[in-house]
Amino acid sequence: MKKTLYSLMLSDDVVREIDLIAHNRGTNRSNLINQILAEYVSIMTPEKRIEDIFRAVESLMAPNRELVAFAYPNQTTMSLKSSLEYKYRPTVKYEVQMYRDGGGALGELSVIYRTQSAALIQTLTGFFKVWAQLERSYLPSRGAVIPQYALYDNRFTRSFSVAHDKNYNINDIAGAISDYIKLFDGCMKYSISGNATLKDLERRYLNYLKTEPIIL
Repeated sequence: MKKTLYSLMLSDDVVREIDLIAHNRGTNRSNLINQILAEYVSIMTPEKRIEDIFRAVESLMAPNRELVAFAYPNQTTMSLKSSLEYKYRPTVKYEVQMYRDGGGALGELSVIYRTQSAALIQTLTGFFKVWAQLERSYLPSRGAVIPQYALYDNRFTRSFSVAHDKNYNINDIAGAISDYIKLFDGCMKYSISGNATLKDLERRYLNYLKTEPIIL
């Protein structure tokens, strides 16, 4: 959504209150006024859409005991935490970043892990590589955009996209993000358990592709 600089004459008292509210919400004067006016004329801004998606993800994740979601107002990133069944129970943080400009590219998922265990790092690295290979092999059959991947400094990232010719609503996108993270988290933990084989992971992923209405 394009933005243009405008000059407005506002009373000092109004500006003082606007600045106070903006500070409490973690935003600035321009963004807050833009949001207030957008709500008044019933226009959905990119910022409001992202906030609504994150709230929907929080709601969908609430019954899940494996993942705890955290979203904050006026932010383009939300976090989810998960504990691994591995010795001292290290945590993994998922960060979902949404892009404001929309289009086919929604954003990206980052998987951040903090551990000094060389064995665990090796296991996670192996899982990430296998996962990317599975997606590259099977996503084209669903007409999905092949994600961009990166693996560095205890962080694995994967882009999110949707088909350009589809118009999905907030609940559609929130459901797709939630389902994907739950699938990824479950498969990662299964891999860490030492009981998973490539065929096991492949079977789980193919079942997801068959049943999930929106593939990111």
